[in-house]
Amino acid sequence: MKKPKLLIVDDDEDLRTQMKWALTGEYDIVLAEDRISAMGAMRKAQPAVITLDLGLPPEPAGVEEGFATLDEIIAENSQTKVIIITGRGEKENALRAIDKGAYDFFYKPIQLDELKIVLGRAFYVSQLEQEQRALRKRLSGDTFEGMLGTCQKMQDTYAVIRKVSTTDAPVLVMGESGTGKELVARAMHRLSVRQAKPFIVINCGAIPENLLESELFGHEKGAFTGAHIQRKGRFEMVEGGTLFLDEIGELPLSLQVKLLRFLQERTIERVGGREQIDVDARVVAATNRDLKEAMKEGKFREDLYFRLGVILMSLPPLREREGDIVLLAKAFLERYADENRKKIKGFTDQALDSIVSYDWPGNVRELENRVKRAVIMAEGLKIIPADLDMEEVAPIPRQKYESMGLKEAREALEKEMLFKAFARNKENLTKVASELGVSRPTLYDMMEKYGIPKE
Repeated sequence: MKKPKLLIVDDDEDLRTQMKWALTGEYDIVLAEDRISAMGAMRKAQPAVITLDLGLPPEPAGVEEGFATLDEIIAENSQTKVIIITGRGEKENALRAIDKGAYDFFYKPIQLDELKIVLGRAFYVSQLEQEQRALRKRLSGDTFEGMLGTCQKMQDTYAVIRKVSTTDAPVLVMGESGTGKELVARAMHRLSVRQAKPFIVINCGAIPENLLESELFGHEKGAFTGAHIQRKGRFEMVEGGTLFLDEIGELPLSLQVKLLRFLQERTIERVGGREQIDVDARVVAATNRDLKEAMKEGKFREDLYFRLGVILMSLPPLREREGDIVLLAKAFLERYADENRKKIKGFTDQALDSIVSYDWPGNVRELENRVKRAVIMAEGLKIIPADLDMEEVAPIPRQKYESMGLKEAREALEKEMLFKAFARNKENLTKVASELGVSRPTLYDMMEKYGIPKE
């Protein structure tokens, strides 16, 4: 079996030799005596763990060269576990090194038995993180047209998108604010034969009613005050492509009539014009409103509802996407940590508990914004609840279970505890089973029951 690589950086040749002979049975040892040789050895050997003496030439009596080496190592690969070797009177240097991203520190004189324990733990953690990154990479391979989610409800959503993308039928996407309705519309467009043509978004609730008609259908020169030239609307601009009408429930009744006419006849008429213009465009609409209630109130046309809703899609809120919340949180953390060049290594257990327990009324958009804020506000290497502004989130809100029967509540609690255990233990089945106090076969049964893949 291939031995893991360990890089020892120390200017003391005798100490390097002593450590090499003591550890060579367990590790593939690589040696370096200064910053230049250390960085060369690191790039060549790519060790998971490095021991680093802070006193390196050209100033072996000082610590700044050691800290400069630490900075370069972390910049080269932030996943490397660096164990600082320091004197007992230099605790402030050890703490400074931890703050800069070192994994641990070890006091001189070196006790080899103790050092072996520290090294063993560092390699074990490194292996776990590597497995987690591999899992995340595998899961990211399951992303669907920019959407990340592995729960059954999202898999069902992807299946519907694949089917409807091959048609030109109008689609009505329903879901709470922040659930990703525009992403769904973009996915349909990219998977359709119209993918090379324009995809245009218009928010029906964001444009004043007196301007919306012209924005959608265009106008002729002189149609109204300020109409100095003829102007094409979004329907003509999207020719051959897909028009996404967001917040369709806010569309005024007068324009609902014109939209219905387009869906029936595939023609439009500019404001102030009399010419019927043929337009080839697919319409995908979205709403977070209850359109059936709007129809009862006379605010939305029934005939338009059925024309738009040839295919109805309902997106699940984030709170119903079991297992996806932590997956999305970690993906957002990685993205915004990279963007802001911050060396944040993950969430604390308390932060993960808060994330899983929260109801997320703003759905994926709220989760993304909170994680982005947390990355900006974080001062440590891990995100804490305060960074997310979630200190007050209760671990298990009892209100969820009060309206359930005993069997339903028991299953809901069991499911919640299972997913939390997976999040806290980074999908390590042995640790999950241990935390829940169940055997491995029982854990497999629970995973099958709640749709968690074993691989």
